Amino acid sequence: MKKTLFLFLFIASVIGCKNSTYEVSEINAKKIILNSQIEQDSTIIGVFLPYKKKMTEEISKTLTYAPNTLERTDGNLQSTLGNLIADLSYKKANELFEKKTGKKVDFSMSNYGGIRASITKGNVTVSNAFELMPFDNTLVVVELSYEKIQELFAYFMAKKKAHPLSNQVELKIRNKTYDILVDGKSINKNKTYFVATSNYLQKGGDAMNFFKNPLSIYDSNFLIRDAIMEYFISTDTLISNLDNRVIISN
Repeated sequence: MKKTLFLFLFIASVIGCKNSTYEVSEINAKKIILNSQIEQDSTIIGVFLPYKKKMTEEISKTLTYAPNTLERTDGNLQSTLGNLIADLSYKKANELFEKKTGKKVDFSMSNYGGIRASITKGNVTVSNAFELMPFDNTLVVVELSYEKIQELFAYFMAKKKAHPLSNQVELKIRNKTYDILVDGKSINKNKTYFVATSNYLQKGGDAMNFFKNPLSIYDSNFLIRDAIMEYFISTDTLISNLDNRVIISN
């Protein structure tokens, strides 16, 4: 009898709720100042601390070693850090793209502003990788026409920034003129080029509109940050130099 009565009351309450309407009658706000006088909740701290310890251990893991500090500002239209990012991005993008399509990536280009930290001399950790690339951007490969490639290098020249180019490129600059070699050859107006970049830039980020509406596109869905960490793990010493990918003469 008690069970029957309880079931009846429960059903009645559910039906009653379906027919009810509610309106907000009043909204109150209270300003709470966070300072040292607020007592810590030991229960919350007890739950949180094991996760904090585990996270600290994970991000502090050493991946590789840098014998020299790598920065995005240590060269003229190229940098040791930019060269490193461009080359490892090319390596991973080409690996994924060739496996998927049987074709090779011609070169990679990313943006100067996307590099958010330096790598200082010493042990390089997981934390360094996150600081270097905090965004969840993925590697994409776009197929560009000869005209779009011309726009790409015209953009590079106009911006006068060390936007990272991979070492498949040799850009020879003399005064206001320049020559471009890709894989040792002059760019061909009858050829299309596969360029690795980020999904952010492909959508026109940093005004790189030449990446928009490509002839074809392949999104690897592979995070650039993961490519960085994978590369760091694969080498015990990070070496990156200024080289002939950008040559400036008077």
